[in-house]
Amino acid sequence: MTLDTNAKISILSMRDTGPAPEAALVRDIIKHGLIAAPVLMAGCAAIWGVNGVYSGAYALAIVFGNFALAAALVAYTARISYALMMASMMFGYLFRLALVAVAVFVVRQSSWVELIPLGLTIILAHLGLLFWELRYVSLSLAYPGLKPKKQSKDKSTQQSESATR
Repeated sequence: MTLDTNAKISILSMRDTGPAPEAALVRDIIKHGLIAAPVLMAGCAAIWGVNGVYSGAYALAIVFGNFALAAALVAYTARISYALMMASMMFGYLFRLALVAVAVFVVRQSSWVELIPLGLTIILAHLGLLFWELRYVSLSLAYPGLKPKKQSKDKSTQQSESATR
């Protein structure tokens, strides 16, 4: 059987069948967000009181949901086709931006909402969590997604000793 080297490969027919690192990235982002949440809630409580805490917690829920929806869109559509994945990212961004706007618009008149901590938390949490995650993302095709954890010297020496036996 010979391979036809003149065959044209279309981006519309290509898809990803490998593991989806997006889910691991989002879990890591949410884990970091939960680590930073008490500090953020304390700042909101100190400046805006209990309503600031409620607004900050609601904003964090919006941010976590936004990241999770983005990862789900990429993971799901990449298995179908790369063209669909690109389209879902382009239009999915607009859709997710609209969802964030609707989530704020729905509660803006509620008695527990403080708009300044709500808006600041949405903006700063998106940016802060993305920049925090940059330290943990692998830019290697060998390890897509998160960087592999380094083994301690004790474990690597034990493994090399057991391999030589």
